[in-house]
Amino acid sequence: MQIQGQIVDIHNKRIYAGEVIVENGKITSIIEKDHNVQHYILPGFIDAHIHIESSMLVPSEFAKIAVLHGTVATISDPHEIANVLGSAGVYYMIENSKKTPLKFHFGAPSCVPATSFESAGAVIDSDGIATLLASPDIYYLAEMMNYPGVLFDDEEVLKKIQWAKHFNKPVDGHAPGLRGEPIKKYISAGISTDHECFTFEEAEEKLSLGMKVIIREGSAAKNFEALIDLLPENYENMMFCSDDKHPDDLIVSHINALCARAVAKGVDVFKVLQAACVNPVNHYNINVGLLRENDAADFIVVKNLIDFKVLETYINGELVAKDGNSFIEDVSFETPNNFNIIAKEISDFAVASSGSKIRVIEALEGQLITNEIHHKSLIVNGEIVSDTENDILKMAVVNRYENNKPAIAFIKNFGLKKGAIASSVAHDCHNIVVVGTSDEEICNAVNLIIKNRGGVCAVNGVESKILALPVAGIMSDKNGWETGKLYQEIDTMAKELGSNLKAPFMTLSFMALLVIPDLKLSDKGLFSGHTFSFVDLEVEN
Repeated sequence: MQIQGQIVDIHNKRIYAGEVIVENGKITSIIEKDHNVQHYILPGFIDAHIHIESSMLVPSEFAKIAVLHGTVATISDPHEIANVLGSAGVYYMIENSKKTPLKFHFGAPSCVPATSFESAGAVIDSDGIATLLASPDIYYLAEMMNYPGVLFDDEEVLKKIQWAKHFNKPVDGHAPGLRGEPIKKYISAGISTDHECFTFEEAEEKLSLGMKVIIREGSAAKNFEALIDLLPENYENMMFCSDDKHPDDLIVSHINALCARAVAKGVDVFKVLQAACVNPVNHYNINVGLLRENDAADFIVVKNLIDFKVLETYINGELVAKDGNSFIEDVSFETPNNFNIIAKEISDFAVASSGSKIRVIEALEGQLITNEIHHKSLIVNGEIVSDTENDILKMAVVNRYENNKPAIAFIKNFGLKKGAIASSVAHDCHNIVVVGTSDEEICNAVNLIIKNRGGVCAVNGVESKILALPVAGIMSDKNGWETGKLYQEIDTMAKELGSNLKAPFMTLSFMALLVIPDLKLSDKGLFSGHTFSFVDLEVEN
């Protein structure tokens, strides 16, 4: 096979008319050759940190859409399904991914459960991590979210890191806002990346200490604008990722969009492509071609180096996408599930109180972090209820593994004026998280999720919509386009109920993520990420 175009040689920073010759999935030669073909040939894009489960698609369905945007590989942390199903969930993702050409590279989830302050479906201890890391299908130790465990020399945490060193596999980080001496100790433990930086200064400090910083732009957390100005001087030590990408967003774009935005800001195209294509291959030591002789034939053809419109995508020399059409075939897959609870009663969500002031989670647009604010409570018949006038809404987290009483808190900035929204995609333990305007609406939303053994839904007393997620309660059994369409309908309904968040369900999914400060809610109670302890709902006057 011969393909002509303008060859983008990232390593030597040159572009020239040439021809790529492919045999048996490998590039046998790249030659300069005069022709009139104006499109560009370059290495395929790599998402340097993503949870495939957050697309609500199994890997084989994710691949169908991702290749349309020139993605040929991912660095995938399967800790979402691991928190539900343990190591069996990790192997499920690996085996499904092997049925598709896209090159998935999975890590060993380092924090299952993420903390001891919530209920998960499984535990992976240091022995389990050793078993996973011994596998050639596992490429790294996935994000070490338990940074307090690193800082305070937790024996089990350090054992996991030592196993990664034993197998000579990199350790991914997760340390939002960590600065000064704490970040120095965190890095010295052997942790080499961070995708959680949300300010220029934080990322600059981590880069100066030898860490690789991954610029994240997902469906909820968006840090591109804050960090992109660091790329020109640090392009050899930065990468791009989406972290969490909902299906409707994946249909629109992937890493290609970040390249286009970076170039539009005046960043040198070779530096952009170094981050998008080359650095993940080198850092994670993965077998993905970089458009060199004897490399795997993993490359893309784009119309230009401005908007990076993908015309063709090749993986191991196989044409997997062309002109908006994906050639990746359907594969069959099972739907493992451990949703084990019965329907809830309206009274389960009642909070008796006479307290005049409560702690409130303040959700922030485009961020995983939250603030703690204090607000006057609205009490009706001796119970604290949602205060829609002031946008202080009741929130609950319901244990999906055991029949326990829901944990209750209040949250601001979801904006609902009626109804409720709920999801069993709730990082990292994937219990049911719900926000609503009344206990009845909250209960109806939760029970709709339970009935379908997982999903995202919106209810308004008259109408209800749900995208069922029967695969571990976090992924769909439908194809990517159908899943994306259903998700978009529910997202639209949430906004019709009053939410002005750009991605209300993605934001909702992180309100139970305790390792991101400040105030979050687990199935066990209201939790401060700064003190790493539970706090009371009511505030003393």
